[in-house]
Amino acid sequence: MESMDRYRRICLQGLCAAAGLMLAALPRLASAQNPPVLLVVGDSLSAEYGLSRGTGWVALLDTRLRKQGFTHRVVNASISGETSSGGAARIDKLIDQHRPAVLVIELGANDALRGLSLAATDANLTRMVRAGQRVNARVLLVGMEVPPNYGAQYTRQFRQTFETVSKREKTALVRFLLEGFATDQRLFQADRIHPNEQAQPRMLETVWPALGPLLRK
Repeated sequence: MESMDRYRRICLQGLCAAAGLMLAALPRLASAQNPPVLLVVGDSLSAEYGLSRGTGWVALLDTRLRKQGFTHRVVNASISGETSSGGAARIDKLIDQHRPAVLVIELGANDALRGLSLAATDANLTRMVRAGQRVNARVLLVGMEVPPNYGAQYTRQFRQTFETVSKREKTALVRFLLEGFATDQRLFQADRIHPNEQAQPRMLETVWPALGPLLRK
């Protein structure tokens, strides 16, 4: 009888220990099933326009995250030809759907190409930033520049728009996605507008110093 009671106590202790291990594993399991989302909302520069699938800077970012042990799930919601107004129109639905931990906004270049109001670009970017901040996402604004043939004043004001929004809304900032190679036509497709596959790693290296700290918070 005593040996039977001892056996039961041992079994009970084993069950309790197993239950404790299962409970301890639940947070890790939940984290694995619901990884933090890194949402990229951009235009053709982020949508792999003219590139083989999986070779754009966002895809390279996804690969880097996995290699470095980050658990973030990258969602690329970029659309070729997108303007800041298009992004602003989509942002609430994207935020509600994905609830991102990190939001990367890479829009504005097509605003300049179409001669849209810089005040409207400012307002649209601001709306997108605040939509991300509404769910406590850490926001990175990726800036662009336009060629000098647009005129010195417009070129300066366009660049300043990203800096102004970033400073006012307290976001991280990449000043120029094509930094260091914008005039090197060897790194562009035949249209001389869109970076080619060889340029994509450079774009990622430009983004990473500002993005990396947001992933570690």
